[in-house]
Amino acid sequence: MTTDAPDTTETRFSISNNSSHLYQAHFSYILEYKNDTKADGFFDLELLKKSLNILVRKYYKPIAGWFQVRNDDIDVVFYSDKFNDPPVSTQTLDMDYETLSRHVHNSNIELLVPAAPSAAITLEDNDFPMILVKATYLKSNEAVVLGVSYHHSLMDGTAFWTFMANWSALCKHLHEHGDITKFNIPHPPTFEFPDISHFHNPSKVFEHPEYILVDPDQYLEKLHPGPEKIVETILEISVEQQQTLRQQAREIGVSFTEMLSAMLWKGINCLRLQLDPEIGSGLSFYTCILNSRTRTGVSNNVCASPVTNTPCKRTVAELAALDVHDIAQLVHEAIGKCTSEYLSSSFRYLRNQFRQELDDMCNDRVGKKAMCAFSCSAPVKCVVASSRTFPIYSTDFGFGTPEYVHPPYLPYDGYVRIWPTPMYDARSSNAPLHVYVSQPEHVDLTLSPLLAQFIKCSIN
Repeated sequence: MTTDAPDTTETRFSISNNSSHLYQAHFSYILEYKNDTKADGFFDLELLKKSLNILVRKYYKPIAGWFQVRNDDIDVVFYSDKFNDPPVSTQTLDMDYETLSRHVHNSNIELLVPAAPSAAITLEDNDFPMILVKATYLKSNEAVVLGVSYHHSLMDGTAFWTFMANWSALCKHLHEHGDITKFNIPHPPTFEFPDISHFHNPSKVFEHPEYILVDPDQYLEKLHPGPEKIVETILEISVEQQQTLRQQAREIGVSFTEMLSAMLWKGINCLRLQLDPEIGSGLSFYTCILNSRTRTGVSNNVCASPVTNTPCKRTVAELAALDVHDIAQLVHEAIGKCTSEYLSSSFRYLRNQFRQELDDMCNDRVGKKAMCAFSCSAPVKCVVASSRTFPIYSTDFGFGTPEYVHPPYLPYDGYVRIWPTPMYDARSSNAPLHVYVSQPEHVDLTLSPLLAQFIKCSIN
């Protein structure tokens, strides 16, 4: 289904046919653009607003729509003549570029990211922006920072950076030509994740440890960050270190990401055990956030959030006793379980559970709610999301590419984001790679013999 609907027509599609409805939260990115020449008209605000509104109204109508709970579905509803345009706020600060850049690197979301409402979709609360933008200018005209938040039920990282590539291309074309009569959108989006039930194999029965069922009153509690302050440590994997990891990965038949994940999981696990020897019998939990599109033959241009994960679990003591190569094999086996058949079963499981939740709600019964297993607490967690192949540093709005882009700050213990640097190319590994690790403030990753070699800095 595309957005080419007739005028005044209502269109709707379900986000309940995959895992999209699980991710009822706003995620935010911060993009920093430097104005080296202090040129006038740098990131003209009216140009930004106009290009965003054109993009949404012409190509991304669902973003200007609404969520709606109906029967056993959560739908996105939109109209071709009624638009909920993304809000764009702005501020101008009296500070120099270096100070602003420090705020970006320190993930100062209160200053630089638009405040988003609750993202929970209910019968009563469903009319909130799916994209919010905040443009920060300097009186000195040295730079502009864009803070962009998006509703994760409509977009995952793949869909978001496709959206940003389209927006920046349209804005650049408008800046250079004044209109869009000859504009061709680079990545024409489609909407609604397609039916993948044809992958279902009734002869295979899968368990789905990627999900847990919790009491409704525990659901929000588990999503809420704990009382301990979480800080981000940035690891920098040099070109030479990447080459070494790739060679090790080839020798044992795993991927680079699996090898790097094993080193991160091992390093975090052993350090936490060193800090608290009593957790040896507790759970050490690893999972990698996966894009289900590539495993089901679905285009990356589909605007959805069909991400999944396949966890791997050991006790803390068991994992500490394994070497990195053995752990890499565990990670490889866990990720390898995520086949098209497995995904079809996973989405079928979620769909049936969601129907049960709605039925419980409509009949005033107290049932269970499904959520991702990585939301649960554990003595050790390593939840890896890799963004190194996204076109993050190609977002040129007509004023050059970003100087720096900060990934979402996630105030949760054990979240790990593999992130490209400005010159990084996933095909050639020609530049350093960054890894953002969220840990409690008292956990000093420099004390890890495995990870200390990569430490760049700590923030937050």
